[in-house]
Amino acid sequence: MTAVATSAPARTRGSRRSGRTTLVAWGFAAPFVVLFLVFMAGPIVSSLLMSFTDLTTRDLQTPFNVNLIGLDNYAQLFADPRFLRSLLNTVAFVAVGVPLTMALALAVAMALNTGITRFRTAFRVGYYAPVVTSIVAIAIVWRFILQPDGLLNGFLGWFGIQGPDWLQSTTWALPSLVLMAVWRNIGTLMVIFLAGLQGVPREHHEAAMVDGAGAFRRFASITLPALRPTLLFAAVITSIGFLQFFEEPFVMTRGGPLDATLSTAMYTFNQFGFGNYAYASAASYVLFLAIVALSLVQFRLLGRRD
Repeated sequence: MTAVATSAPARTRGSRRSGRTTLVAWGFAAPFVVLFLVFMAGPIVSSLLMSFTDLTTRDLQTPFNVNLIGLDNYAQLFADPRFLRSLLNTVAFVAVGVPLTMALALAVAMALNTGITRFRTAFRVGYYAPVVTSIVAIAIVWRFILQPDGLLNGFLGWFGIQGPDWLQSTTWALPSLVLMAVWRNIGTLMVIFLAGLQGVPREHHEAAMVDGAGAFRRFASITLPALRPTLLFAAVITSIGFLQFFEEPFVMTRGGPLDATLSTAMYTFNQFGFGNYAYASAASYVLFLAIVALSLVQFRLLGRRD
């Protein structure tokens, strides 16, 4: 009886301390929670609800005239040739840009991890420099490089090749933006892959070399499986960034020529500028669903397997 009577007050004191700790924790977290609800969760929910209405600029003065129209905005989107063209451009940008960026970044990371010993730090800084440079500044520089009399056509001219007007060609404008985006994003993935490569046990490679495995066999059987979590992370963050590409066409081509570089993000931005707020919200949620779907596919393909 004495033991039971003694343990009851102890449990009460423990629960009180736990309650005070929880209260203090919520007190510290409260400012962030309030800011998140007001400036993040609130606008997200509002924009989702807005996408099911007919809200435009003219309705801002008379908000009670806004009507619920269900999925009409989404149906109108997929009947709009310009939106479908922007989706096609975005898919092409991601389908080419993401694998190319990852492959080149992995090759550079492996070279810096094992092959290049002299000036390794200088190479790392050089590859990472575009990442910390303003995308607007980079786009302006590349716009000059890709002009008809720019550096790229000047280089091609040394070999007797007449280069096109890259940014005004419906054939070459989008590949030019892909090339610039790949060049700029290699540095980010290079750092990520370097960290992943340094976590691959060296003993495994040494054992495989003793067994007679060549470099390609070791890469396919040891390095790639060990890099699966790193590859997943790199693929997800790169795909999200490429799906939302906006600054490149906005600065360099304004979506032209003939919508050849119009992205879904830029199409959405234009609709907001036109005052079609509900329609633009629907377009942004189509892009959001595309990001979610692609991320789920990547988790399915590259997720951890036993």
